[in-house]
Amino acid sequence: MRLSKIFRKGKETTFKCNCCGTEYDEIPLCFGSEFPDYYFSIPPEEIEKRVELEKSLCVINKTHFFHRGRITIPILDFNKDLYFDIWTSISPENFEIRMNCWGSPNRKDFGPYFGWLQNQIPTYENTINIKSIAIEQDAGTIPEIEITEENHQLGIDQNNGITYKKAMEIVQYALKLQHE
Repeated sequence: MRLSKIFRKGKETTFKCNCCGTEYDEIPLCFGSEFPDYYFSIPPEEIEKRVELEKSLCVINKTHFFHRGRITIPILDFNKDLYFDIWTSISPENFEIRMNCWGSPNRKDFGPYFGWLQNQIPTYENTINIKSIAIEQDAGTIPEIEITEENHQLGIDQNNGITYKKAMEIVQYALKLQHE
């Protein structure tokens, strides 16, 4: 018996997409957006003029500030978690602090920063503009995003975890969206 089978808690790590049949060596557990959803409201011919985008920071019209972060949802009966790399709004003052401390070895000493989630998370209802906080991580790593919106299922699942079955439903739905 291979040791890897013992540590998977009985779950297969190979994965097949229901919508296209693609087979993965491992279950894809990290999804995300390259941009805050507000970005898509900018006409393509105006993006270069109105949008500043660099790695995990974005400014639109010099008035809307965003930063990228990660939502982690524990999978209770599996040895890995589900992740969403997303964008939240951030105040101009906190944006400036984040820019100044981005490469600092003491970055974890800054924040947390309040923000509004700026992406729709697959299978969760109305995640645009729900309350969140960004918690700094080690230098070079995007912040961990905690959902603070009261009674929102995304925050409940983040705090309590989800089953492997629910995680696979979310993964299948997220993959379907990517293929559309």
